[in-house]
Amino acid sequence: MSTNPMPEPAASENPSPEPVIAGRGDGQLRIDDVSILQLMTLEPHGPDTYVGIAPRYNWGRLFGGQVVAQALRAAQLTVPPDHEVHSLHSYFIRGGTHQEPVRFEVDRIRNGRSFITRRVVARQSNGAILNLEASFQLAEEAPDVQPLTMPDVAGPDGLEDVGWGGMLGRRIVDQSFGHATMWIRLEQEVPTDPALRNAIFAFISDSVPTTAVRATHPVQLESRNQIHSHFMGASLDHNVYFHRPVHPGEWLLADVVCHGLVGARGLSVGNVFDRLGTHVATVVQEVLLRERRKPGRGSEGLGGKEG
Repeated sequence: MSTNPMPEPAASENPSPEPVIAGRGDGQLRIDDVSILQLMTLEPHGPDTYVGIAPRYNWGRLFGGQVVAQALRAAQLTVPPDHEVHSLHSYFIRGGTHQEPVRFEVDRIRNGRSFITRRVVARQSNGAILNLEASFQLAEEAPDVQPLTMPDVAGPDGLEDVGWGGMLGRRIVDQSFGHATMWIRLEQEVPTDPALRNAIFAFISDSVPTTAVRATHPVQLESRNQIHSHFMGASLDHNVYFHRPVHPGEWLLADVVCHGLVGARGLSVGNVFDRLGTHVATVVQEVLLRERRKPGRGSEGLGGKEG
């Protein structure tokens, strides 16, 4: 494989006519006020450096899926469009704030003929908040084999929606010990660009893993307020394997299993299928789930990811 540097590819055109508002970071911009395309529109700030908006969420700190998606988008802007992401691995370093934009610094680790690797550090004024590595592959002809079968469950119609912000649709099918099955989708128009679809899927995929971890804990509570008051939770890392083309604006079934809970860390693995039963992605996350020493405020907790 070649290790020669590749020329700077042209950035994808923004398919949305909406204005770029990356400069807003004053805490007044709310998630209900923005579109997914505004979240995915990053402003160049020097070589391989981009800035994205940071709207306010109801629970305070930034949604981790947003930072992962924006970091992936920054990496995509340095990669030719014929190379598509096949995996990303990210670590959440500290919680992000809506008081300022997020800066994404891309490191071109390697340019090969078939595979390209990028590292992205997301920063705010208090330091790094996320470290992400993503690998991109040039499409190639090879066998397509799917050993997994989608669970035979009820469709999303008629189920209670526990999403948020007019952006995320999330409907729980089943939640039992160490297991959760849910339908997820983006509740906005999604562009046809495969790179943007992958970044948007990364956004909604962070709503998947926590429910199975919480279902494993010996203490089970009913309401969201009880959960937020009793637990402090955070994602430690988030990993996505992209297997086949994904449309995040259509309902996707996530079947998630917690592989264990130890040291306040729970590991969950989720297989994601489209409505035709195609296995489109696998999501792996380690979740921190602590019981609070004193009651917390109802707006804190699991960052909109609880069942």
